[in-house]
Amino acid sequence: MFEQAKKHAPCIIFIDEIDAVGRQRGAGLGGGNDEREQTLNQLLVEIDGFEGTEGIIVVAATSRPDVLDPALLRPGRFDRQVTVPLPDIRGREQILQVHMRKVPIAPDVDPKVIARGTPGFSGADLANLVNEAALMAARKSKRLVDMHDFEDAKDKVMMGAERKSVVMSDKQRETTAYHESGHAVVAKLLPGTDPVHKVTIIPRGRALGLTMQLPTEDRFNYERQEILCNISILMGGRIAEEVFLNQMTTGAGNDIERATDLARRMVTQWGMSTIGPMVIGEKEEEVFIGREMTKHSNISEQTARTVDGEVRDIIQERYGIARKLIEENRDKVEAMARALLKYETLDAGQVSDIMAGRDPQPPVEGTGNYPSAPGGNVTTTDKSGGQPLPSLNPGEHPV
Repeated sequence: MFEQAKKHAPCIIFIDEIDAVGRQRGAGLGGGNDEREQTLNQLLVEIDGFEGTEGIIVVAATSRPDVLDPALLRPGRFDRQVTVPLPDIRGREQILQVHMRKVPIAPDVDPKVIARGTPGFSGADLANLVNEAALMAARKSKRLVDMHDFEDAKDKVMMGAERKSVVMSDKQRETTAYHESGHAVVAKLLPGTDPVHKVTIIPRGRALGLTMQLPTEDRFNYERQEILCNISILMGGRIAEEVFLNQMTTGAGNDIERATDLARRMVTQWGMSTIGPMVIGEKEEEVFIGREMTKHSNISEQTARTVDGEVRDIIQERYGIARKLIEENRDKVEAMARALLKYETLDAGQVSDIMAGRDPQPPVEGTGNYPSAPGGNVTTTDKSGGQPLPSLNPGEHPV
């Protein structure tokens, strides 16, 4: 490859997914004759062999810069790093307009609304969204792709495909309805939480029910109170099962796991507890990408017990707050559960009707729920017996 580049200079060599051959060397396992390490060594030699007048530029791309060998990033090699972030609302709108040129679009389709409702989507995700909307319109023998098709496609991409073939008993449907009602009611009652976008008991992906929240703006960080409210929302499903059905199910497993993870991060990473602003413990490192095989613990048993106590206190406090809200608003939880059993899916307007004490408006066939200004991260609630949903947004997000 480098010989061909020298013959055609000036030119650019582009190496995609360079982490496939550029992972950190010396994992502490096996010998030094790894084929990938030999390829990396040859790549380093070729780059160092370039003269300044040869007119050859080497460009590489990767989604895992954390595993690259330090020798690749030294001055004179790949010393210019350009981070390509996920597009913001304006960027998503422009990307959608590019992909929408390929399909017949109905007049009611507004790229701005779709962009505000697709937080954390990459360009490939948006292209997939347009393609899914076109497929849904084709299945219904439509000549144009309308806004309802985009709404259905967005639900499929964010929450997974509907599994209407799953046969659920009346008891399981009731349990799921009360579980999701608990999440939704707590989310609506706590101040400063993200608006509830949709609640459904139709199985999607690995979940038997989902509660989706969409923020009103792009989010880049979270306040302590917001994280505490999210923990209460996660606990709402289990509490509703206990209060109304006098039982516990495995459906709250993923909720409890995520709530515990949030509380532990508050204590050990974000300095949001009485322990103070300090990082406790070390992040896990993979030995197979060149990290040390031996692990050194920098946390004492006493500190570990203190961390466990802080995490338990946070969980129990937020659990108590969520339980009080549900017990004081039993009528709203019951009304929402009945509506879910009747309609299976409630949009933001129907949830607001229930919280205001009104009967929810029945869904109109062929129309979707188009949020006025959602954006940011998506919160979903899993009812799959503890199996986590795949992450929708890269990076670390509290929800």
